[in-house]
Amino acid sequence: MSPTGGTLAERLGRVHERIERAGGDPARVRLVAVTKQVPAERVAEAVALGCVDLAESYAQEMVEKVAAVEALVGEDEVRSLRWHFIGALQRNKVRLVAPDVALWQSVDRLSVAAEIARRAPGASVLVQVNVSGADTQGGCRPAQVGAVVEGARDLGLEVRGLMCIGARGDDEAVRAGFRLLRELADRHELPERSMGMSGDLELAVAEGATLVRVGTALFGPRRVTTGMGK
Repeated sequence: MSPTGGTLAERLGRVHERIERAGGDPARVRLVAVTKQVPAERVAEAVALGCVDLAESYAQEMVEKVAAVEALVGEDEVRSLRWHFIGALQRNKVRLVAPDVALWQSVDRLSVAAEIARRAPGASVLVQVNVSGADTQGGCRPAQVGAVVEGARDLGLEVRGLMCIGARGDDEAVRAGFRLLRELADRHELPERSMGMSGDLELAVAEGATLVRVGTALFGPRRVTTGMGK
């Protein structure tokens, strides 16, 4: 069967099996379901199957998606949901999603951190790191991590960890990027490492991921084929 074939329940089960085979403890490696361009009805189905960590990349879509999903699930499920923002952050969009975001995963500069602190004081964030050096990938440079972490903390934000997108290349190149993120997180005593998507989650789990962002492997192919949670 294709990795994206079968029912949603079957695909979810296969993702959990992949995490376990890679050496991850399902109780410690959190699955973040990336719901961009996924209809609210499908997201509600995933919630019914136990997916409580949901992620969006675009502010306007997130506002609409949160309202639509909450209208479809019960009150208990609404209270359990944790929405993550994983897309490139624009300061003028922060206010739109601030009421809904439980974890901001893509903080890469202090100007964005300052806007989050203004709109959502004390918010939980991850600092996004560019582990590949590619100009096409977001994130601060590894050498800047300490300054961004400390600056965000000075703004009153709770910095819980780091996030990255896997490097392009062979498995060793991908693992090297994930390893770098783990080492940076350890150096700064940060517990969360958000790394790994549908195509490389095994490598990420093997290198110590605590959050994996999975979209295609759960919901099937979508029109958008780039981003932070394929």
